[in-house]
Parts: sequence; structure tokens; C-alpha cells
Amino acid sequence: QVQLVESGGGLVQAGGSLRVSCAASGGTFSWYIMGWFRQAPGKEREFVASISWSDGNTNYADSVKGRFTISRDNAKNTVYLQMNSLKPEDTAVYYCAATGKYSGNRYWGQGTQVTVSS
Repeated sequence: QVQLVESGGGLVQAGGSLRVSCAASGGTFSWYIMGWFRQAPGKEREFVASISWSDGNTNYADSVKGRFTISRDNAKNTVYLQMNSLKPEDTAVYYCAATGKYSGNRYWGQGTQVTVSS
């Protein structure tokens, strides 16, 4: 059973930086695309960034390109989202997800709150 545990959220001022982490266990992660999604109050969950565990290919939402960087540490089975130049509109609960490349099954973490004050 795939388990994802996020950490590293918090409160930061606009223009600041924060890094959130996602520790993964219980799967063969070379078969997965790892991603970060976020959900702000009253809004739908939206895609932020993804990385292929096997080859490191990345994708980003237009709203975060140039500010956020997704990366992985294979030895630690951990995925990171480095967030720079944060804006108040980045405030949301950030969720880690693992999506099977072949099965399409998706697993979610419990989420971590990121709050950016103006």
C-alpha cells in the first residue's frame, strides 16, 4: 500500500520561500509520476508540478513556473517542492500524489498547509 506523508508547510511572508517534502513508502516508485497539487478554500484542487521518478522529467503549472522547483531524492524516497517568491495566492493545502504510469491509480497524502501573508 502506497503511503505519502507531507511535511514542511507553514506561514511565510510574501516574497519568501518554503520547501515542502513528501516521504513515500510501500511501492515501486520507478513506476510512478509524483506530483504536487493544491487546494485553496472554496476552490477546486489544482495541479502544481510533477516529476517522473524514473527519468526526472518535470512539468509545472503556468502559475508557478520559474518560482517553484520539484525534485526527488531516490535514496530517501522523498519528493520536494521548493517554493520561492511566494505570493498570497499560493496559500492552500498542498497535497502530494503518486500516480501509476501504467495503472493510472493515484494515491494522496494528507496535505500540508501553506499560508502566505501579504
